[in-house]
Amino acid sequence: MDTTELLAEAKPQTGTRPQPDFRSRDFLLSHVRDPSGGFFYFSRTTAQSTIARRITSSAARALSLDYAMAYRHFGDARYQDDARYVFAFLRDAHWDADLEGYDWEIEWRDGARRTLDGTRHCYGMVFVLLACAHAAMAGIDEAKPMIDETFALIDKRFWDANAGLYADEATADWQLSDYRSQNANMHATEALLAAYEATGHVIYLDRASIIAGNITMRQARLSNGLVWEHFRPDWSVDWHYNESDSSNIFRPWGFQPGHQTEWAKLLLILERHRKLPWLNARAIELFDAGFGRAWDSRHGGLYYGFGPDDTICDHDKYFWV
Repeated sequence: MDTTELLAEAKPQTGTRPQPDFRSRDFLLSHVRDPSGGFFYFSRTTAQSTIARRITSSAARALSLDYAMAYRHFGDARYQDDARYVFAFLRDAHWDADLEGYDWEIEWRDGARRTLDGTRHCYGMVFVLLACAHAAMAGIDEAKPMIDETFALIDKRFWDANAGLYADEATADWQLSDYRSQNANMHATEALLAAYEATGHVIYLDRASIIAGNITMRQARLSNGLVWEHFRPDWSVDWHYNESDSSNIFRPWGFQPGHQTEWAKLLLILERHRKLPWLNARAIELFDAGFGRAWDSRHGGLYYGFGPDDTICDHDKYFWV
């Protein structure tokens, strides 16, 4: 059964309440505007008073995927104001000026920061790059020079030129660990595409193309043609990393159907800018693989993960998938 048939199976039966058209741009925009079921406005005072622990990627996502995007779509000045506020917090509160890196987790109380985890995660830093790109596209001028600065820092500390991929994590003083992942590279591709769209600088598009090919083609050939999550320092597949933890929030064991489909999205965004002949076909393959192996034909929805033998290893349904 192909993806089209799986989706058709999930359509409501005659007599049930009709579902909205989630392929309609007009519907999606109206849904986001709807305070009862779309984009909720998070005030600065609420964020400051109730959240003490801050993670770099969360702050960056709030900026790039909420406030900056909301301003770009709707033109409401309050969203630009909040995007600028979150950008300043990300730049100033998470930045370790002494060791020149973004702390992964901080505690923020009464205007003062305390580092809880100074690990340098490439995953977190590429979200900073993504946030800078979206902030720049939302008219926050001070974000634009930080695109180049952040890219240069990520390149200096994480780029593995021999593999054509980014390493994953380092200590606060920049000692790399042995762990390698596709996830950091997937989100690096997302950030690099946004950086290209914000600046027009081809270096970002070139790097996105290299990473996309190396993960979804070269590395995937080592793992049943699909995108595996975990690798050793030489980029050989680590089939056993977190084998007992298929529900790990950042590093789950197993193939992730959500990441097969997320790569499909990124390959199609890349194709908008660079008409490489393999992009569209590979996007279809990964999307169909994620759906075909993980679709719950009884209840609908995608399971969270499946193993190398295609057996479902996590039957739960996660919103991001």
